[in-house]
Amino acid sequence: MEIASSMSAVGIILTSIIILSLVEALIPLRRRSDWSKRHLAPNLVMTFLTFATNLIFNIPFLFGLVWLQSRGWGLFNAVTLPTAITLLGTVIILDFAWYLTHVSMHKIPSFWRVHAVHHSDPIVDVTTTVRQHPLEGVIRYLFLAAFAFSFGVPPAGFAIYRIWSVLYGQFEHANIRLPQWLDTAITFIAASPNMHKIHHSANQRYTDTNYSSILNWDRLFGTFVPSKFGTDVRYGLDGYYTEKQQSVAGMLVLPFHKNLSNNLMGEHNEDEQ
Repeated sequence: MEIASSMSAVGIILTSIIILSLVEALIPLRRRSDWSKRHLAPNLVMTFLTFATNLIFNIPFLFGLVWLQSRGWGLFNAVTLPTAITLLGTVIILDFAWYLTHVSMHKIPSFWRVHAVHHSDPIVDVTTTVRQHPLEGVIRYLFLAAFAFSFGVPPAGFAIYRIWSVLYGQFEHANIRLPQWLDTAITFIAASPNMHKIHHSANQRYTDTNYSSILNWDRLFGTFVPSKFGTDVRYGLDGYYTEKQQSVAGMLVLPFHKNLSNNLMGEHNEDEQ
């Protein structure tokens, strides 16, 4: 059952990639470049590796939540709340866990090495969304487990959040041009495409901002930079723009590069986004 549900989720996510790719062609934020074509195949391979990692973790994760539910352990299993309140609470709790995970992946050097694969993309579009090293899935699920098991979130709520977070992530990463007033309006509640583009800047001053996945926790915790600055960002990581480094093999070994932290922590042009 869990495998079938996970495969259905993959189908939904792949369909969303196709739809957003069409939207990118119609209203692009930036014109397609040579990198737009060259990063497609490696990004899709990394996407399927992420799907495989998620599938491996989803099955025991969901069984664990069902087991907690049967024992009545965890906050949501110990109290009786309307289903809508429970699901809403689950989304908020897991989204906050996602925010903390993301901040940790930028602040803890060993975590950053893994997360750098995602940030090394010279072009940000819908295929960047789950361009992740397999080890990133391990880190994310450990953080999610700490919150999900402590609160005893319902399995259905966990599944809903996971699908929603990926779909919303695709929207954030998509190379689409929204009216600035709309993009700005979104940021009063949630993360927006231009807001997240700032996070993908090659300049650490901006990379260490706008961590939110869905809800805009950055406004609450002082890590927010307005989305109006997101249209002219230079993406990627300095020193990691070659075709070899952008290959699947290059991304898989990137966390083990000796000088990776130096590339992030080096000198930056403060005028450059």
